[in-house]
Amino acid sequence: MRRLLFFLSAMIVGLTFGESVQAHDPDVPELEVPEVSVIGERPVAASSQQFIPDKEILLQPQGRPAQVLRLIPGFLAVEHSGGAGKADQYFLRGFDADHGTDVAFFTDGMPINLRTHAHGQGYTDLNFIIPETIEGLDVHKGAYLPEYGDFATAGAVNFKTRQMVQEGVAQATGGQFDTQRYLLMFSPTKDKVRTLFAAEGYYTNGPFENGNRYFRTNLFGKMTTNLTSRDELSLTGTFLKSQWNGSGEIPFRAVTDGRIDRFGAIDPSEGGNTLRSTARLNYHYDTISGGQFFANAYGQYYRLDLLTNFTFFLNDPVNGDGIQQADRRVMYGGDIGYKQRGEVLGLPSIGTVGFQTRVDNIHARLGTQTTRMPTGSTTDSDILEASYAPFVKAEVQPTSWMRLAGGLRAETFTFDVRNRCATCAEQPAGRTSSSIVLPKMNLILGPWASTELFANYGEGYHSNDARSAVTPGSSPLARAQSYEVGVRSKPWGPQGIEFIATLWRLDLKSELVFVGDEGTTEIRGPSRREGVEVAARGQVWGPIYFNGSVTWTKAEFRNGDAIPLAPEVTGYGAVLVRWPEGLTSQLQATYLGVRPLIEDRSVKSPSWIDFDLSERYQLPINLSYGRLECIIA
Repeated sequence: MRRLLFFLSAMIVGLTFGESVQAHDPDVPELEVPEVSVIGERPVAASSQQFIPDKEILLQPQGRPAQVLRLIPGFLAVEHSGGAGKADQYFLRGFDADHGTDVAFFTDGMPINLRTHAHGQGYTDLNFIIPETIEGLDVHKGAYLPEYGDFATAGAVNFKTRQMVQEGVAQATGGQFDTQRYLLMFSPTKDKVRTLFAAEGYYTNGPFENGNRYFRTNLFGKMTTNLTSRDELSLTGTFLKSQWNGSGEIPFRAVTDGRIDRFGAIDPSEGGNTLRSTARLNYHYDTISGGQFFANAYGQYYRLDLLTNFTFFLNDPVNGDGIQQADRRVMYGGDIGYKQRGEVLGLPSIGTVGFQTRVDNIHARLGTQTTRMPTGSTTDSDILEASYAPFVKAEVQPTSWMRLAGGLRAETFTFDVRNRCATCAEQPAGRTSSSIVLPKMNLILGPWASTELFANYGEGYHSNDARSAVTPGSSPLARAQSYEVGVRSKPWGPQGIEFIATLWRLDLKSELVFVGDEGTTEIRGPSRREGVEVAARGQVWGPIYFNGSVTWTKAEFRNGDAIPLAPEVTGYGAVLVRWPEGLTSQLQATYLGVRPLIEDRSVKSPSWIDFDLSERYQLPINLSYGRLECIIA
């Protein structure tokens, strides 16, 4: 079995099933219609805004959907707490956003971040996404677009899924630590009704002495059709179930003095399991007058049981300090709106008006546990949290070298927290509401010599945990003000290297800081982040392509103290060579710089750099029923 797994680690076998050949009437003449491709640049409202296509995504190592986020300049996603299973840790523009507090994530417009989560505010687990189903990433840094609300302070990322695949895929992959991944993806119909079905199975034991035993099962189904010649309707469903063991944090001194190995554990009972099922509907209708009506709806069922131990035997020398976090929720919502293209006073314009709503019905519990056996409750709450957000957006082009865009977003939240535990140490309860109005403004100048200049201002926010929001004197919504100037240039034409440089600042009314001993976050004072980001991507020469970025950030509380865990420098670089006959080579590096661990900067986390080298060879072999592709990585 191990020989088979190591053989699979060097080879990914994709079986491509050909379409059936329909009967041809020799008396009817054939009309061959050539394929026509229409390619155009997407208009952007900021130098840091971009679309990342699937051809770049598929070159990334598959296994974790978060790995594709490294293609976003200045964005890092890493695992923490010893092993896969739960959400990744996200870094962007000086934020250690933990599991997603200040970065908003969506898939086909459906929000992924979870409010008032048992483990952390804005918790974002991307493991329900199958990477091969992604058509592209829409990336928007800052808070400059009225379409995005909660958590979209440092930025927003929308995963867009495919409608179908031209050829079916059956894939098996293996590697070290008993790692195995299996993928099946096919499109039974491709004409008026376009369908895509995918299934993924993943397992790894990890390098830890306490085996990771991470099992993940994913199902995906999507149907897209046109009810009329002017509309499009998509129905999508997903299902995720996974479980794992975690090695957790370990003391450095315990490794240096030899008490445990660097892959060992103090409490080997850590781990968890999660389930997520989603359904979404996306619809739009294009009018004959240049307008578009859109309506989207979604629903999710989610659960998580997470078992951790951050302080081992500090508080309870006998039973240990094990923590049990449980989250059960139903989440549903959607948006509706209308967009109209036309002229205002003779100027090309686009106007959009929309309304978004979301409801989270949550049961969240925090308690103690010993070797996965519950021993008590700290908090146990039923929470009903809802938001309602009308927004307007206007885009106008006064001259051929100037575009203006802006809008307003208003957000109203209601919080209802009910205590379920009369004997708990903490008993948050109550009702409250909060509202916020967010202006957005964008100025785009150019292009001159394939160069555009950008200046942007926008206000965003992140919501705080409902259990703290109902506390008297608290601030349920933390306002963020973001500023940005930048330049985007393609000096050697559309097929050459694209250069991007951005200077930005972000002021946040209240900061969420990670508390390591408790595994939670706490609300702190106002903060400021400012920095510069440079990036380059595109074809260097012939078969050689480059994609890279460096971001420097200064992150401080307004009193001058450092923000713990905020990264100062992040970097990513990749060189790709497309050789003849299907061979592709890629070398990439990811860098995370020094980070202060406490406010006075006396203790810092060291920097690290990670290298990946991959060689891929695609060998098409014609078979009587289709085609076989071998990819060696």
